[in-house]
Amino acid sequence: MEKGAAESSLGCARCGKPALLQCPKCVELKLPREGSAFCTQDCFNAAWSSHKSVHPKPNALASQQSPEGWKYCLKKGRGRSLQLPRFDWTGPLRPYPISKTRVVPDEIEKPDWALDGIPKIEPDSDLQKRVEIKSPEQIERMRETCRIAREVLDAAARVIKPGITTDEIDRVVHEETIARGGYPSPLNYHFFPKSCCTSVNEVICHGIPDARKLEDGDIVNVDVTVYYKGVHGDLNETYFVGNVDEASKQLVRCTYECLEKAIAIVKPGVRFREVGEIINRHASMSGLSVVKSYCGHGIGELFHCAPNIPHYSRNKAVGIMKAGQTFTIEPMINAGVWNDRLWPDDWTAVTADGKRSAQFEHTLLVTETGCEVLTARLPTSPDVFPWLKP
Repeated sequence: MEKGAAESSLGCARCGKPALLQCPKCVELKLPREGSAFCTQDCFNAAWSSHKSVHPKPNALASQQSPEGWKYCLKKGRGRSLQLPRFDWTGPLRPYPISKTRVVPDEIEKPDWALDGIPKIEPDSDLQKRVEIKSPEQIERMRETCRIAREVLDAAARVIKPGITTDEIDRVVHEETIARGGYPSPLNYHFFPKSCCTSVNEVICHGIPDARKLEDGDIVNVDVTVYYKGVHGDLNETYFVGNVDEASKQLVRCTYECLEKAIAIVKPGVRFREVGEIINRHASMSGLSVVKSYCGHGIGELFHCAPNIPHYSRNKAVGIMKAGQTFTIEPMINAGVWNDRLWPDDWTAVTADGKRSAQFEHTLLVTETGCEVLTARLPTSPDVFPWLKP
C-alpha cells in the first residue's frame, strides 16, 4: 500500500472512511485514485479479491484503451471513461468498469429501441394514460413470456456466490434469454448498456452489471425483463451472497412479505393507491422505509405504461383494478431513509444514507376473482429463501 498526499479527502474504496493509502498496482497502472484508496492495510486486504478485478491483465491493456475494452459507464449509457467519476458516494460501494455491449442474433424479434436506444411507440402511446384490458390472446402471450422471464431469473440465481461478477450474471441472463428466443428488454432501453439490472447493497434499483466481484455478506437484486412474441414479462428478486448479517436478512424478508401482502389485495374494484398503504404499513412496522421515486407500472406490448403504482402511503395514484389488466408491483424497501441519489452513470439509484435496500417484483394479471402471478416461482426455482422452506 502506498500513502497518498496528506491533504487527500478520498474515501476508502471498501468502507468509505477517510483514506491516505493507495493500491500500489493501481499506482503502477496509473488508474484513478478514487477507486484505489484505502484507510488501512486490513481494509485493503479484505477488499483485494474484488478490487483486483479493476487491474487490466497484461494482454488486456491494449483493449482497455479501445471502445471494445472495459470502461466506466457515463451519461445514461451513452458515454464511457477510463476514469472513475468523481462523486460524493453515499456508501462503501463503487462502480467498476463495464464490458462491451452484448450481441443479440438477427433472428430474435426486437423492441423498437434495440438498435438506436430510443423507444418510439411507448412515449406517445395512449396507454400512458389509459389502462389496457388485455385480450385472451394477449394474456396467453404474457403468460408465455413471463414464464420465460422466471426461468431466466432462476438461471441467474443459481450462479450467485461470492467471487462472481455482476457482469457474469448479466452474461447468464443474456444467454438464457436468447436461448429461449427472447430479447432482454433492458438492453439499450434509453441506452441502458446491459441485459439486466444488478443492484448490490445500497443500490435501490437500475444497477449496471460490471466487473465487481460479489463479496461474502453482500445482497444483490437481479431484475429481469424479457421481450417475446411482442410482449414483456418483468420480475426481480433479492438474493443473499454467502453469509449475510441478520439485519440484511430481515430487510430482504420484510421486502418479500411487502410484495406478498400487496399481491393478496389485488382484485377487481381495488384502488391502485391501496397497494402503497399495505406496503408502507408492513415496512414501517419493521422500522424500514419505502422508496418513493420509483413505482410499479403497467406492462404488455409496452415495457412501461399505465397504471403507475406507488408503493408508499398517501399516494395520489388514480384508478381501480379491473379484470384483464396486467401490471407490476415492485416495492423497494430501505434499511435507513427512503431518499435516493443517482450515480454519475445516470441510472444507478442508491440510498441517500448508504444503508442497504432490497426489492422484489412480480408481473400480475387481474382476474375476475383476484389475480394470477404471471412470474410466480416454479417447482424448479432454486431454494434460496429460508422462509419458504417447509
